[in-house]
Amino acid sequence: MKTSTDGPLHQRLSAEFLRRINAGEWPEGQPVPSESQLCAEFGVSRGPVRQALATLRREGSLVGGQGKPPVARRTAPSQPFATFLSFTQWAESIGRVPGQRTLEVARRRASPESAARLGLTEGEFVVELVRLRLLDGVPAMVERSSFLAGVGAYLFDFDPDAGSVYAELLRRGVGLHHARHTIDAIAADPADARLLGIAPGEPLLRVRRLTSSQQGEPLEYGDDRYLPAMATFTIENTIEGRTVVGRYRTEED
Repeated sequence: MKTSTDGPLHQRLSAEFLRRINAGEWPEGQPVPSESQLCAEFGVSRGPVRQALATLRREGSLVGGQGKPPVARRTAPSQPFATFLSFTQWAESIGRVPGQRTLEVARRRASPESAARLGLTEGEFVVELVRLRLLDGVPAMVERSSFLAGVGAYLFDFDPDAGSVYAELLRRGVGLHHARHTIDAIAADPADARLLGIAPGEPLLRVRRLTSSQQGEPLEYGDDRYLPAMATFTIENTIEGRTVVGRYRTEED
């Protein structure tokens, strides 16, 4: 099979090898073709093939080593940190169709937890958004967000089913700048179980999010609950101390 003509050869080979893994052409758990076989198929030298295979090893799409042939492992590309806030941007970046079903947009008094996270006094109003998020039409996550009243007011003039709420808020001039995420595992309560089509008590990945302005003012507190079969997360640390968080889409068998 011919690769695209765009980009360096080793990157084009890596993209084709990854496509074969995700499409099941190179079955998960089975050794992939040898370097010599790949060189012959694509009419290239060993250098670009080795670079391409090394890239997939680093990304986790190939496992094995120390004299053993590399074995395919189906995985999804991570989401760049620049789009970590947006479920819509993440889904589109990995070639999936994002979707949502808005369950509620309401102005109400903040819960004790939301008030504490947003630096509000008890009894102040927030705008709460509840949506069921979809990947390719399949339920993936229940999203609950509490926005400062002045920020959330924009949502009453926007259809949250139409696309990214964050993109709309940025378009309106809201200074979303950074977010802190806390990731843990919880058991599905009856409400989450009903929305996601699972039994109460089944495990979910919970991501609690505090989104702030560049000046550090809290603007939104979110509580997102993912089906583990639909998404996982990875945290990568560097020697310089920089931490990169990525969200993955888990491929279904």
